[in-house]
Amino acid sequence: MSLPQYRVGLLAIAAINCEDLLQFYAQLLGQEPQAHIPNIYGEFQLTGLRLGIFKPQQTDMGEFASLPGKAGAMSICLEVADLEAAITHITALGYPPTDTIRIAAHGREIYARDPQGNRIILYQPS
Repeated sequence: MSLPQYRVGLLAIAAINCEDLLQFYAQLLGQEPQAHIPNIYGEFQLTGLRLGIFKPQQTDMGEFASLPGKAGAMSICLEVADLEAAITHITALGYPPTDTIRIAAHGREIYARDPQGNRIILYQPS
């Protein structure tokens, strides 16, 4: 049996109010979604990552009803050239880091949360 060849990955975030989350990520990433269906779906293109934010179908709402209370259900790691500038930017958006800068094997990093409580890891490589 041969394995399928996967070509592209898409990180998809379910959000009951997807427009609020789309607006947050548009401000965080400094770009508008490349694909956008108002109140249903938006997608951002980053080098090496497609980020999709969608409103679940009505039939799936029960599964996602408690999303805001499920902080940390997803983590997105974003590499930045200047960690301090990224901290200033996300703080200005109203979502300051939740901790102090950490030193990891790959560089310096800090955690923040998006409006839905998902963890954002901003890191600057060493």
